Amino acid sequence: MLNFRSATHLVAPVLAIVFLAGCSSGPKIAPPENIIVDKSPERIERGRYLYVNLGDCDSCHAQRDYTRLYAPATASGEGSVIPYEGLPGRIVASNITPDPETGIGTWTDGEKIRAIREGISKDGRALYPMMPYANYRYMSDQDVQSLVAYMDTLPAIRNPLPKTQLSPTALKAIQGIPRPVEGPVRSPDPNNQGSWGEYLVTIGSCEECHTPKNGDRPDSGRRFAGGQTFATKYGTVITANITPDRDSGIGNWDFARFRDRLQVYRKDYSSLAQLPKIGPERFTVMHYIAYSGLSESDIAAIFTYLQTRTPVSQHVDPHPGSSSKAN
Repeated sequence: MLNFRSATHLVAPVLAIVFLAGCSSGPKIAPPENIIVDKSPERIERGRYLYVNLGDCDSCHAQRDYTRLYAPATASGEGSVIPYEGLPGRIVASNITPDPETGIGTWTDGEKIRAIREGISKDGRALYPMMPYANYRYMSDQDVQSLVAYMDTLPAIRNPLPKTQLSPTALKAIQGIPRPVEGPVRSPDPNNQGSWGEYLVTIGSCEECHTPKNGDRPDSGRRFAGGQTFATKYGTVITANITPDRDSGIGNWDFARFRDRLQVYRKDYSSLAQLPKIGPERFTVMHYIAYSGLSESDIAAIFTYLQTRTPVSQHVDPHPGSSSKAN
């Protein structure tokens, strides 16, 4: 088994990774684990934290109101059509509630775990890697089981959705991305802030938005330097530089500033109903509502890890032509 800190450096941004694979012989598929996950209150609560706060699964798997600040989500797990421009077809985040007809109510817990960490649907299809299974393969056994335990408690919602439709090139490319998880996956020591922070950043998929691309490929020399553009009919935002560069990144931030930035929703608003309507100048896809619930110790670990990254000088204007700096 690879050491976690070296293994996660192999992860590339999912919006670019489809263009890096050329295998057309079909995805590598292992049978799902024969498991019924423990649904103790402690396990479900850990899963809720992973689903709601760290992973913000509803950022894709629920409808979002992008006309309101921080784009609040609607009913949890109901699924949605991804609204970003420039995708290689129609990408649909599935209904992941226990509804047996339109959701995953007929899936076993082992099939859910396989989809999350290996990118294989119940019917053997390769999932489009906007679902960050390339990162989730490093999710520990305990955490992925906790996540499934929480998902099993979601209210079933009947919500028929169209199917994902990819261009032939993209469909061929993604076949080589899924691969089985081999052996047990253990969690890093939470008392080691560096490795724990890397674990959180990895399964939180921070790099997928905050690493720029060089053409169709992630720019490995500018990890976490921001500059990715997310464009929708509601607005466009360019992601921030979160390297420790003192001029253009977060190198001159202290922990309190970083914490308060991630928890800005909790600081400024007490309910979703308070979120104002916005225009394109304040459009964001950043997970501020979800991150407001992160524990202070986890935020500290994330901050510690990011401060160890290579500083990259790259100034980013999140909303070009606008005076707003929200991102």
